[in-house]
Amino acid sequence: MTKCSLFRALMVAVGMMSAAVIATPAHALVEININKGNVEPLPIAITDFQGDMGAQVSQVIAADLQRSGLFKPIDKNAFIEKISNPDGAPRFEDWKVINAQALVTGRVTKEADGRLRAEFRLWDTFGGTQMTGQQFYTQPENWRRVAHIIADAIYKQITGEEGYFDTRVVFVSESGSKQQRKRQLAIMDQDGFNVRMLTNGSDLVLTPRFSPNRQEVTYMSFANQQPRVYLLQLETGQREVVGNFPGMTFSPRFSPDGQKVVMSLQQEGNANIYTMDLRSRTTTRLTSTAAIDTSPSYSPDGGQIVFESDRGGRQQLYKMNSDGSGQTRISFGDGSYSTPVWSPRGDLIAFTKQSGGKFSIGVMKPDGSGERILTTGFHNEGPTWAPNGRVIMFFRQAAGAGGPQLYSIDLTGYNEQMIKTPAYASDPAWSPLLE
Repeated sequence: MTKCSLFRALMVAVGMMSAAVIATPAHALVEININKGNVEPLPIAITDFQGDMGAQVSQVIAADLQRSGLFKPIDKNAFIEKISNPDGAPRFEDWKVINAQALVTGRVTKEADGRLRAEFRLWDTFGGTQMTGQQFYTQPENWRRVAHIIADAIYKQITGEEGYFDTRVVFVSESGSKQQRKRQLAIMDQDGFNVRMLTNGSDLVLTPRFSPNRQEVTYMSFANQQPRVYLLQLETGQREVVGNFPGMTFSPRFSPDGQKVVMSLQQEGNANIYTMDLRSRTTTRLTSTAAIDTSPSYSPDGGQIVFESDRGGRQQLYKMNSDGSGQTRISFGDGSYSTPVWSPRGDLIAFTKQSGGKFSIGVMKPDGSGERILTTGFHNEGPTWAPNGRVIMFFRQAAGAGGPQLYSIDLTGYNEQMIKTPAYASDPAWSPLLE
């Protein structure tokens, strides 16, 4: 059994613990309104879990929730009650005094067979009730995944939406001088930990993209000086060539069902959008212009594709049906638009916009209306969505900086954070929730 399937398979007794769930709606404590602006974070107390690794687990949970911008973990020095029995009800009055609207308690223990058992309870301090409680079993080396899964459970219970913490990000790791820059395909947890190199840096790699339903990545590589699109199985390390195409290949991306790859192929000075069926390896041409059509991205239902094209004189965003029909321009603002990516929720399209000598990351509705700029800088590019469609990761290079870094920002535009990596990093692609 693979590591990814191991976690979910070993989540024995994931069901609720003995206490009842409160009857109020899951979003009663805090509501997310992406049009509201700066959301006031929810004060939440996250105690050190009992057990040898309990403090580390609770620290990761607190960091996940705080990074979302929706939660404000309370300083532990303010705690009045010291939790000695995470199975019992806390003294709610002690937590209300410090304005902890929610409380997390738990323990981490080692089983006789060597596995870790992590359990937690989420309490509504003002209602005086337990909101949820779960326990998980896994191998000790996966303790960080346990913490991310618990953070997801807390996030979902309080906001009513799926979390995004138990995910990974594939990206291009860049090291060395500008004259001899080595670019390797790399993968990490969404918080920047557990970085692992997937290629050795002998060949240039570009545009890695996750499969929507498998632990598989597609990317472009210049192995043997030939541009090729590859599929990489993350669990086995097996790599295969999708196909050898004449000319240059750009921006491969999976269809929502994982059965096709859509890409841009350059021939005789122009580039058009093609799809390839991964089972039959047959290609279908979707656009036919004397322009540069590139960066295609499927809608989550697979019915439409958004892409960029300079057919109107400069880069703008267009969308079309998945068979290539109904090609329509959707961006009309000042500047040039590129790297469009459809939200997993289907409600927005993220993009890069170049205007006035700066690069911005923004979003718009699929019909082009409601354009909003989330962040602007010297060079921002390459947005990718968290699987719940509430957070975007991108890469930024500041003026005079030696190389790019990864950042995340939520849809309010207020909660921007740098994701630390061992080397420079670019072109991130967020995975679905792990299974």
